[in-house]
Amino acid sequence: MNKWLKIGIGVVVVIALGIAAVFYFTSGMVDTADSFFKAVKARDIAKARDYLAEDFKASTDEKALADFLSRGAILDFKEASWSNRNISGSRGELDGSITTQAGGTIPIKMMFVKEKGNWKIYSIRKPTAGLQSGDASPAAPAKADQVALVKQSMRDFIVSVDGKNMGHFRSTVSTMWQKQHTTEQLNEAFKALINAGANWSVLNDLEPVLAGESTVDKDGVLVVSGYYPTTPRKVHFEQKFIYEGITWKLLGLNIEVK
Repeated sequence: MNKWLKIGIGVVVVIALGIAAVFYFTSGMVDTADSFFKAVKARDIAKARDYLAEDFKASTDEKALADFLSRGAILDFKEASWSNRNISGSRGELDGSITTQAGGTIPIKMMFVKEKGNWKIYSIRKPTAGLQSGDASPAAPAKADQVALVKQSMRDFIVSVDGKNMGHFRSTVSTMWQKQHTTEQLNEAFKALINAGANWSVLNDLEPVLAGESTVDKDGVLVVSGYYPTTPRKVHFEQKFIYEGITWKLLGLNIEVK
């Protein structure tokens, strides 16, 4: 056997071992995904939630999960295949597609974290069908969905301002933001608005006007800014969102009347 043939065989063996290692170390994530989809196929949403990470479960109840699965035709699950597997320490990712009972193919990406030695699903991302930009970053939601996010966040904020306690508002924001600030810290941060005595509830009857095109930055943060057409001064806002679980959750809020 000549030298170059030996080298060639050696390279093939190394590649084969590398592929085998990837499949071995990511098998736990695949098992979790399989168990999740088995529960989904059986319409057992409560069981499916058992395979979610704590942060995911904290931000997504059974109804929200069922709605997401139904909208994306994932409830019609038949089988999954994974074209790309990545793992780094206690985090991992599966990228591939699922086939529905009707024969459709749905691209899907699942991110995982290890909790108490077990792989749990941290987020599920399904690209929106239809025309998309070529940007590899997570796509910003449609403008109508951005408006809905802004309005819901503002409604939750107003509930807490009127009650002079940011507890309710904090319970609706991203888990990441909740970990960064306590209710007391948010009370202090928004103290001026709480004590202003303004009738913030009038914003619930107005449509926010978005300023320019909203995009998702390299850190996965969606920034939506604009104003409410109040008189004589407008209520300007900047809201930041991050994708947690199956939806966008508020990560930051700035309000200014001018």
